[in-house]
Amino acid sequence: MTKSLEHQFSMLVREIRKENVGNGPREILTRFCGPWVICEMKGNLTNVEKFMISSEDGRRMVHDARTKLVKNIYNDPMVVAKLEEIINAKILRIFSDISLEEDIAMTVYVLDRPIS
Repeated sequence: MTKSLEHQFSMLVREIRKENVGNGPREILTRFCGPWVICEMKGNLTNVEKFMISSEDGRRMVHDARTKLVKNIYNDPMVVAKLEEIINAKILRIFSDISLEEDIAMTVYVLDRPIS
């Protein structure tokens, strides 16, 4: 059951990212760990972003834009409600960051209860 739920959560995260960013991650690995949902996403950057990060200013701009964009996505109560519906738990906090050099993003969702 948990593997299926992890897969469903991953697919919803990909759909949300695709809707809001224009492309979704190439690969998503989701794990439930007590009251946390941890999503590791590989292959996030667009070709333009890959070109931009070749300079220090470009790296800063892409990191800032990606970080702010993800925060804005999760400020939408409808997006959060879709995620909460799948896991049948309330999301209390969301932490997200991206490593541009590795093209890996991590998002941790802190829940009001453990998922088993």
